Amino acid sequence: MIEFNGQDSPAFDEVMEVLKRYPDFEYVQMNDDSILSVPGLEIYPSRRKIYRGRKEINLTVKEYDLFYLLVVNQGYVLTYSQIYQKVWGEDALGNENNTIKCHIRNLREKLYSALPDACFTIRCEREIGYCFELTSEPKHT
Repeated sequence: MIEFNGQDSPAFDEVMEVLKRYPDFEYVQMNDDSILSVPGLEIYPSRRKIYRGRKEINLTVKEYDLFYLLVVNQGYVLTYSQIYQKVWGEDALGNENNTIKCHIRNLREKLYSALPDACFTIRCEREIGYCFELTSEPKHT
């Protein structure tokens, strides 16, 4: 899980600079509350909330952490081990794949239910991990 506090301002700025290189991401700052946008969704990292329009998509803590990790690493395949270390905060012991798969399944159900025409996908790279990708058409895999 990536969390930022006042001391981490340079790290946050660096992450935002990387995201600005992708035209589909949009950074908005209102009342010192940053927003990370992907097509159809707004992510409020400081509040740990995700919205479609004005409606919140209710995610568990782990689902939010997982989605946020995938979004900020958009286009990159994260291994099961990397995901487990970042989201669960501990080293993988070899049985993390099923835990992650279960959380991904629940996350997909919630996101695609709230946004059936989503132009993004959480792609499974078989036996390796997952990748968040923007698509030109609705695609759910």
